[in-house]
Amino acid sequence: MSLLASDLWVSAYFARLGLAGIPAYIVSKGHEKAGAVLVKVNTLDGSATVFQRTYDLESDSRKWLVLVEGDEAKVDGALNRQMASDPDLWVIEIENRFGRHLLDEEGLRD
Repeated sequence: MSLLASDLWVSAYFARLGLAGIPAYIVSKGHEKAGAVLVKVNTLDGSATVFQRTYDLESDSRKWLVLVEGDEAKVDGALNRQMASDPDLWVIEIENRFGRHLLDEEGLRD
């Protein structure tokens, strides 16, 4: 299985979000080719969820799982710790009242 460079994946994801009218921005720009990507979904009500992509050995596939969720301050604290320990990390923040992130759609979920 070949992997798409992180910067290309982020660019494609932003294009998909833009077509859906979902505002997003880059909080932390990581390594262009090999940086992991975290997606924070801010529902604008004081809570948020962060998704990380993981590899599932049993199904031989990649999946988006919740890394942390809850109060936005708690979520931001966890993100700050992740960014401090991984300078190659990309962090994307989405602002959507309904929690839409498109990570469960074809082409993004796997």
